[in-house]
Amino acid sequence: MLASLPIAYLLLLAAAATFVFCFAMTKWIPGRRGKIVFPLVSIGCCLGMILAGRLQSSHWGPQHMLVLYSFSWIGLTLGLFPSRKLMHTYATEINQGVKREKYPVPVRYQLAAIFSVIIMTFLAYGLS
Repeated sequence: MLASLPIAYLLLLAAAATFVFCFAMTKWIPGRRGKIVFPLVSIGCCLGMILAGRLQSSHWGPQHMLVLYSFSWIGLTLGLFPSRKLMHTYATEINQGVKREKYPVPVRYQLAAIFSVIIMTFLAYGLS
């Protein structure tokens, strides 16, 4: 259904998902490097997903992969929302030079991120 839209709309959807993800990450993780790294990683993941779709035996088209990328990136942003304060605290400590042996992340934060990405991926599969 969504994969039948013109590619321009799907690229706009992917750009909006990338913008939302990068905006949230730069707010939650302070530092100048994030403003450069997060968009580059996002674009690399998008291109990697399109390439992986082409290499599959069922040959998923770029339209399907753009829908999958957009939904999974929004799912990741929503899944990381509960842990935003913890990420901000750890990033601030790292920027100040404080080193820890471990950076514990509660299981509920991990499960929130995992399940939101899985749910959004299934939703994207169903809608494409």
